[in-house]
Amino acid sequence: MYSRTFTGLIPGIHINLVGALLLSLSVFLLPFTTSIILAIFIVAMAITHTFIDFIPSIFLGAPDEDTVLSILPGHDLLKKGKGYEAIQLATYGSAVAIIVIILISPIFIFIFPIFEPAIKFLIPYLLILATIFLISREKYKLAAFLVFTISGFLGIAVLNSNVSQPFLPMLSGLFGASTLLISLKNKTQIPTQKIKKLKISKRSLIKPVFASTLTAPLCSFLPGIGSGQAAILGTSLINQTKRNFLILLGATNTIVLGLSFIVFYSIGRTRTGMAVFLEQILINITLNQVLIILATITITGILCFFWTLFLARFFSKHITKINYSILSIATILIISVLVIIFSGFFGFFIFIISTTTGLFGISSNVKRINLMGCLIVPVVLSYLF
Repeated sequence: MYSRTFTGLIPGIHINLVGALLLSLSVFLLPFTTSIILAIFIVAMAITHTFIDFIPSIFLGAPDEDTVLSILPGHDLLKKGKGYEAIQLATYGSAVAIIVIILISPIFIFIFPIFEPAIKFLIPYLLILATIFLISREKYKLAAFLVFTISGFLGIAVLNSNVSQPFLPMLSGLFGASTLLISLKNKTQIPTQKIKKLKISKRSLIKPVFASTLTAPLCSFLPGIGSGQAAILGTSLINQTKRNFLILLGATNTIVLGLSFIVFYSIGRTRTGMAVFLEQILINITLNQVLIILATITITGILCFFWTLFLARFFSKHITKINYSILSIATILIISVLVIIFSGFFGFFIFIISTTTGLFGISSNVKRINLMGCLIVPVVLSYLF
């Protein structure tokens, strides 16, 4: 768990990069262990990241494509001294998602393959309707449409380029560096964080978790659909409060990864990077192995719930002791170096363009969720054409 925590807390390090490294080492590891042991490690690592990843996203403003939306309400709560509350909300969402995965797995194993074609047909239209709904709720609708369109063109260009790890420079610029630069300009001071246990009623969890239960499974079997798109679809089903949004996003991320392993068994398709790595190790996956995977998901989820809250308390206690301007600059530099390492200098150029686009989105006085056009537009076009 400690090694998975370490990689989860490093800004810009996505779970897929870690999985790729582990897969490359599997040739040397298999003589000393078994494929199912490596599979358990991969599943546990993936689930751990769905919990831990919210910490750098909210406290440092360093997102990946799975936690990028958490910056929007999470950073606002951080500036109000409620960073620990933001982590708790996302963590509770992820924890309840473990129960959801266990409950709906039989449906995905035995019933789901029958309805896959119909659901696949509806996806682009659902995304279009969700986008229209979100823009219609903006005060400055034209500005929101412009931000969405510009980020959409950016997404088309980036995802159709030959750059390695395209999400890293694009999303780090749109949501990470742009947010940090605004904080530097405004000389944001992080107040003392309130560290108290959040009272979350079962009733308050029902709507966001139910929304994620309806939308997150789409990511597990449909190409091009990520946690961000599923979360956007989910927001159209609930009241868009910060609390609901963070619970929904936490649940969505965990359900997406957990179910992707189950879908690999039921229809033989891999729609997440970690499911691809699992396929390389468990070539002929059996039902018994699926049950082991479900047990791993459950145990890891329980442990990570308490571990994430412990780490969040640590960050909350010490983040005010650090000069936030220096921390922001350091985070931008770290992300820049990682972009150059993993995506090259062309990726760094994309990072700069994406940061500029993100700054434009912030200055337009519209919700930054409109910047998710960078993912929605390419996905809709890929389904329609």
